[in-house]
Amino acid sequence: MAESKKVSSVSFFNSRLTSIISIALVLFLLGLIFLMGLLGNKLSVYVKENISFSIVLKDNQKEAEIKKMQKTLDALPYIKSTEYISKEQAAKELEEELGENPETFLGFNPLQASIEVKLYSEYANPDSLKLIEKKIKNYTSVSDLLYRKDMMQMVNDNVKRVSLILLTLAVILMAISFVLISNTIRLLIYSKRFLIHTMKLVGATPSFIRRPFVRYNVVSGIFASILAIFMLTGALYYLQNELSGFIQLLDIKALVIVYAGVLVMGILLSITATVFAVNKYLRMGVDKLYYI
Repeated sequence: MAESKKVSSVSFFNSRLTSIISIALVLFLLGLIFLMGLLGNKLSVYVKENISFSIVLKDNQKEAEIKKMQKTLDALPYIKSTEYISKEQAAKELEEELGENPETFLGFNPLQASIEVKLYSEYANPDSLKLIEKKIKNYTSVSDLLYRKDMMQMVNDNVKRVSLILLTLAVILMAISFVLISNTIRLLIYSKRFLIHTMKLVGATPSFIRRPFVRYNVVSGIFASILAIFMLTGALYYLQNELSGFIQLLDIKALVIVYAGVLVMGILLSITATVFAVNKYLRMGVDKLYYI
């Protein structure tokens, strides 16, 4: 008798452990998709906010006027930062690129002073830039405004494309996750199908029958979520060692959101799958229970 109980408890432990590991692997994949989405968003913001355009200034502008204009630009809600580049500094930078000072063979400095402007990511798109260009060109000291329209358009198109791919992957993986978790939980409940039928016969309500199964699988879902979070942390640690500075793209708030999302998904998917699985056996007649 004692031996039978021991075998039963070992079998119960093994089935629960298998269930937890199976759910954890699915949640780990979901967590990776969440992380990729956040990383993609952070990366797109970083790229957009580092694409600058140049406000070319007219010659013989007084430094006080330039500083005043720069201060006005810094106060605008769509401008992240500005940097003044004098004619001399522009010539020095060109010399570093070409290896020769343009003044040496031209006899004068052909370059103009400019202000390099970086926008906040939400304004770094061709439509917003058209409006910003009109406003900036109203300044009397502005000669021209230079920026790579094709690059700006390419970055925005790629961001939209990647976002759509990640969203599609997330939806597909969510569906696969539900099916896998549902099958795992259904296998656990399958062995209790006659117990469910017996409880029905003695007058137990569906909610009363479902309650212990839901509680059991919620606990399993929580343990699986914790395991998945440890796996995600290990994956992030590995990526940080392989790609220096990778972790800087993610802040604590983003990680908390991902980890909380994994925990919530583990609980919600476990509850939903349990309810569906128990309802299946609640609706099933006793004759069918022998043939499934």
